Amino acid sequence: MKEFTQDKYGVDVIKAEVPVNWDFVAGHTADGVEPAYTEEEAAGYFKEANDIATKPFIYLSAGVPTKTFREELNFAGAAGTKFSGILCGRATWRDGIQVFADGGRDALKEWLDTTGKGNVEELNEILAKYATPWYDVYGGLDNIEVVDQAD
Repeated sequence: MKEFTQDKYGVDVIKAEVPVNWDFVAGHTADGVEPAYTEEEAAGYFKEANDIATKPFIYLSAGVPTKTFREELNFAGAAGTKFSGILCGRATWRDGIQVFADGGRDALKEWLDTTGKGNVEELNEILAKYATPWYDVYGGLDNIEVVDQAD
């Protein structure tokens, strides 16, 4: 975060994965898995990454399951992380692959219209609660300079 949010890279918004492997955070591990971080340590890594970023950043889902991505985002928000959004794909639709394999096109369409749509709506609720608009990181819309690329 410190390196790639420097002005010399010309980055406006950075895409980042969460700063811990969620599968190894105490209280969120699978049965029998030894945690690598306490929740307090994990929160510290979120805060550290947040505090050194000089540009707005969004979290990538990194292909984790929907439930895991929601947990990560809620944790990040509760830890005070000022992320500006998300970029995800598999976290919203990955379970639909098995639905399609088992039931075909119509089953997938039904799944997308219900569960898939619900996945996106749940993420939108988390964003409404915790995300900081990218332009606020720059001091608000009044501080945004528009550059005409045609010149």
